[in-house]
Amino acid sequence: MKDDRSVINEFKAVLGERPGSYYVRTFGCQLNVSDGEKIKGTLRRLGFTPVKYPENADIIIINTCAVRESAEDRVFGVIGSMKKLKEENPRLVIGIAGCMTAQSNMAERIRRSYPQVDIVIGTNAAADLPYLLLDFFKKRKFTVGLAENDEFPYTPVRESRFKASVPIMYGCNNFCTYCIVPYVRGRERSRPAEDILKEIRSLAGRGYKEIMLLGQNVNSYNGGDGIGFTQLLEKINAVDGDFVVRFMSSHPKDFSHELIETIFRCEKIEKHIHLPVQSGSSDVLRRMNRHYTAEDYLAIIDEIRRHDPDLSISTDIIVGFPNETDEEFQATMELVKRVRFSNIYSFIYSKRSGTKAAEMEDPVPKEVKSIRMGELLLTQGEISQEFHSKFIGKELRVLAEEISKKHKGYLTGRSPENVIVEFMGDKQLIGQFVRVKITDAMNWAVRGEII
Repeated sequence: MKDDRSVINEFKAVLGERPGSYYVRTFGCQLNVSDGEKIKGTLRRLGFTPVKYPENADIIIINTCAVRESAEDRVFGVIGSMKKLKEENPRLVIGIAGCMTAQSNMAERIRRSYPQVDIVIGTNAAADLPYLLLDFFKKRKFTVGLAENDEFPYTPVRESRFKASVPIMYGCNNFCTYCIVPYVRGRERSRPAEDILKEIRSLAGRGYKEIMLLGQNVNSYNGGDGIGFTQLLEKINAVDGDFVVRFMSSHPKDFSHELIETIFRCEKIEKHIHLPVQSGSSDVLRRMNRHYTAEDYLAIIDEIRRHDPDLSISTDIIVGFPNETDEEFQATMELVKRVRFSNIYSFIYSKRSGTKAAEMEDPVPKEVKSIRMGELLLTQGEISQEFHSKFIGKELRVLAEEISKKHKGYLTGRSPENVIVEFMGDKQLIGQFVRVKITDAMNWAVRGEII
C-alpha cells in the first residue's frame, strides 16, 4: 500500500483542503455496515464532511448488498433515482461499492445502463478509494477498482458511540449452495490477531461497551502462530475495560468443544450463541452443502446444554429450500421444538442467480412455503414466550441502547444473554450498563424496572 500521507497530500493538491461533502448509504448485513464505516472514515480523512441527505452531497457512495436478488433490485432502483441529482448537479460524483460490484460483468452493466455512476469500488477495495477518486478527478472518466486490499489505514466513522463492530476475517470457503457470498467476498482471509487486539484496546479505552466480532464464519478464524478463534477470544477477554463481546456468524462444522469451554470461561463473552442450522433435515443440509447433519448439530446443542440448560441460543432457518418435502420441513419443526431456541431468523428460500441451488428444480408452490413459514413462526413464538418468561423476577445487566420506538418514556437495550429489555429510564442512560429487574415477558422481549 502507498504511504497514507502521500496520497492525502496528492488528493488535496488536486481538490484543495475542503473538497466538499459526502453521503454514504449502506444496504445489507453488519459486515456491510462495517464496510460503510470504513468508506466514511476514508472520505473524512480526505477532507470531506458528512451530510444527512444525498441532494446536499458532492460525493455519494451506495454500499450494496447482493445476498438476494430482491436486495439487488432495490439498489438498482436507488441508483436510478440518482440520475435526477446528477442532472441537477453535473459535478456530483456517484460511486457504487459493496458485494454487488464483485459479480461478473457488473461494472460493465453499471457503466452501460447507469451513466450517472462515476466509480465502481470492489467489495474489498475501500482502502483504495483515495486512489480511485484521484484517478477519476484527474481524468473525469468512469473508474473501476476491484482489487482486494484488506489493509485499512484510516479510522472508521462509527455508527455508534458505544457499540462497535470489528471484522476479524473476510470471505468464506464453505460454498453453501444457496449463498452468493464466497463469490463476491472471496476466500477466507483472517486479520492478524495483534491488529484486532490493537483496535479493541483502542475502542475499550474510549469507553465502548459492546464489541461485535464479525466474519462470514468467525470460528474458522486463523490468525497464524497457533491463534485460532478460541485463543483470540481469550486474548480479547483479557483486554482492560468494561465491555461485552459478541460474535457472528458461527458455522456448526467448526463449533468445537474448546470454543464452548471458552465461551463459558471468559466473563466478557456474551452468554448467548447464534448457531445457524438452516434446516432440521440432514437431506436438505446435504443439498445445501452445509457439511454437517442434523444429528451433528444436536450433539453440539446437547454439549452446550450440559454447561447451561437455559442458555440463550438463536439460529437461522430457510423454509422451502428447493424440493423440500413435508417430511423434511417437519424435521425442521421437530428440531426447533427440541432445541427451544430463544429466537430464530427465518426466511423463505429465495433463488439467487450464480448459486448452485438456483439451478435446482423447485416444484413446491409458494403458497405451501408460506403456510410452512406461518407454522414455524407460530411455534417459535410460543417457545420464545416461554424462554423470556424464565427471566421474570430476575435481575439482568443491560446495555441501554436507544429510546423505545413503541412505548413513551421507555428505553431498550440488550443483556449479555442477547435478550431485548424494555425499561423506564432517562435517555442520558443510553450507552451505559444498568441493572434491571424483569417484571413481564413477551415473545420478543422482556420488560422491567431499573434497580
